Amino acid sequence: MNRYDRQIRLNGFGPDKQDLLHEAAVLVVGAGGLGVPVLQYLTAMGVGKLGIIEQDAISITNLHRQVLYRTEDDGKPKLQTAINRLKELNPEVNFVAHNTFLTTANALDIVAKYDLVIDCSDNFGTRYLVNDACVILGRPFVSGAIFEFEGQVSVFNYQGSATYRCLFPEPGIAPDCNAVGVLGVLPGIIGCYQANEAVKVICNIGEPLANQLLTINILDNTQQIFTFQNIPANHKISELQESYGDSVCDPQHMQHLSVEELQQWLEQGIDFQLVDVREKEEWEICHIEGALHIPMRRIEASIAGLAKKKPVAVICHHGMRSKAVAQQLVQSGFNEVFNVTGGIHAWALEIDKNMNVY
Repeated sequence: MNRYDRQIRLNGFGPDKQDLLHEAAVLVVGAGGLGVPVLQYLTAMGVGKLGIIEQDAISITNLHRQVLYRTEDDGKPKLQTAINRLKELNPEVNFVAHNTFLTTANALDIVAKYDLVIDCSDNFGTRYLVNDACVILGRPFVSGAIFEFEGQVSVFNYQGSATYRCLFPEPGIAPDCNAVGVLGVLPGIIGCYQANEAVKVICNIGEPLANQLLTINILDNTQQIFTFQNIPANHKISELQESYGDSVCDPQHMQHLSVEELQQWLEQGIDFQLVDVREKEEWEICHIEGALHIPMRRIEASIAGLAKKKPVAVICHHGMRSKAVAQQLVQSGFNEVFNVTGGIHAWALEIDKNMNVY
């Protein structure tokens, strides 16, 4: 146990918790930006069995954030390269390679072999598939997501807690790093939080983020925790849907609106609804005159108060929360829905330079 001496010494952890880590079987879906820090820390801390689902190859564009890989690895398969490096870090861990994508054909068979799943994927199709497989099999899972300068972490299906569908009843869109870019440190931060949640669940310590969504903005260091309700009906999934993938990520009629275009709409008196989905304390610091304030957590209860036939523009701090809300409005039957790109932060930078953005 000398390898783990410093964490065993920790008051409230000790040899018993280390044994729980050693006995745990954890499946990590994806060995990319989020998966790399998850794998590195769980390997170093001594999780007994680590399964990895990955079928992608290493690209030179991965290296600024996927720090497990090296320049000479360009073009090599991520899966075996990751396992080789992780074995050097800790040869005591049993690594299981799943050289595949998660599909409806294999999800139940793979997930059934593990106690806990950590979803490090970058698309809604896989996220819903992970959720449904875990619900059917009674497995908890840790979810992480990033967009531009913001990240989210939550724990689902843990001891009867809410599922992913309780927080996101309908699929949104998940632009990947190829489309919008990512600052290298962000997936490292969020991945570390995911690893931490996994350790808490495995070792039964602390308070896992069940029924809670942690959001982190790395530009201003703000962190917020949103609570959401468990919906019992979402635990009654009995079989996987026939198809996941591009179809479930279809943004349908959601469109993008720049802050310059938003300014034009306001100046021209266009008849539309501007919905600000930030929290009350954010709204009180700064907001656009004429906007309707509906926090993201209250949007479902407030949909009836919005006109479905009138255009809706949704804004938040940087555009991540508003994107999810905009897609929710599309799924609810709204005709024209726009996400304000860059959010109130971009508005302050480009339009109202006197605005005090927190």
